[in-house]
Amino acid sequence: MTGPFMPTRRAFLATACCAAAVPLVTPVSFAAMPGENRLVTIVLRGAMDGLGMVQPYGDKGFAAYRPTIALTPETGLIDLDGHFGLHPDAKALLPLWQAGELSFVHAVSTPYRNSRSHFDGQDVLETGENGVGALKDGWLNRVLSVLPRSAAIRAIDVNTTSDLILSGAQPVDVWAPKTDLAVGADELAFFTALYAGDPLFAAALKEAETTDSSADEIRGQGPGERSVVETARLAGGLLARDYRIASFSIVGWDTHLRQATAFAKPARDLAEALIMLKQTMGPAAWSKTVVVAMTEFGRTVRENGSGGTDHGTGGLALLAGGALRGGRILGRWPGLSEDALLDGRDLMPTGDVRALAAAMLHRQFDVAPSTLTNAIFPGLDYSMASAYL
Repeated sequence: MTGPFMPTRRAFLATACCAAAVPLVTPVSFAAMPGENRLVTIVLRGAMDGLGMVQPYGDKGFAAYRPTIALTPETGLIDLDGHFGLHPDAKALLPLWQAGELSFVHAVSTPYRNSRSHFDGQDVLETGENGVGALKDGWLNRVLSVLPRSAAIRAIDVNTTSDLILSGAQPVDVWAPKTDLAVGADELAFFTALYAGDPLFAAALKEAETTDSSADEIRGQGPGERSVVETARLAGGLLARDYRIASFSIVGWDTHLRQATAFAKPARDLAEALIMLKQTMGPAAWSKTVVVAMTEFGRTVRENGSGGTDHGTGGLALLAGGALRGGRILGRWPGLSEDALLDGRDLMPTGDVRALAAAMLHRQFDVAPSTLTNAIFPGLDYSMASAYL
């Protein structure tokens, strides 16, 4: 070793090397396991306006509810089936739709109602519980405890915020596009020798070294950029290798003001992230993959006085991947007549977004319905899940 480099355990834990030992500090989470099927969850933070992403332009009255932000095929909306149309800033998704690798699920929500807090809504979405505060771990972490495991099983978080969905007792790898294990070979040898007698630190160092090596091969040497597309590129590259589960978040969906402008960036981010995932995973891995993108709740049917929308209830989820039979609008559409709205203001939820996630867990990993309703989503009614398969 050269120079006066004498790190301590505390210093080591303060570096990127500790990513695997401190699983909830960044933006994408991964798990490696036997089998070839993959599942990716994307949490759309801020309550995406599902009525803005996939607009029911064929529904009588929709334009009247949203006089400044509703679109039609004549004003840029991309028609999907004669009734619903895709927001133009998500047009990059159209090839996936046409290839049958994309579906939208309308009028879904968690059991969370009325208070409309982002924090509480995301808590229910990520813990998979019926109410707020009963569970402290994420449903995707609990899934790891019921899947067949091997010595190679690993999980990683790639995000700049803590994702509760993958938090819990099961080990999770954590990595971010900007993370880089910037130590020389002699320094790495020193760390290896220093922690040889400590299984926890030795395992953390080995996992960090392995993941950093994979990340360098995907993005090139050194830290990457902090962007949604870069996060998706790193996630896709690692999923193409030995990881089978990944999770990350896309923010920016809280569009109270000037939604016509504010909606554009997160919509493009989501579309470009899905395209990047497919591109970096490659055909073989993509053909075994399902992506579930979901948000904490929907937004009001009526636009507000600031050209935006407020917190609502019924929302939209997206399914993507080569393992899908897509190209469909799923879910039971409740309509937008005044008497069909929840509390006279929100899209009436007709499906539980947790049932959608449960159906994909059953599809991809053969998790039994009894396990899904007892251990993963306690109290969930699974009877409607088959509608999503």
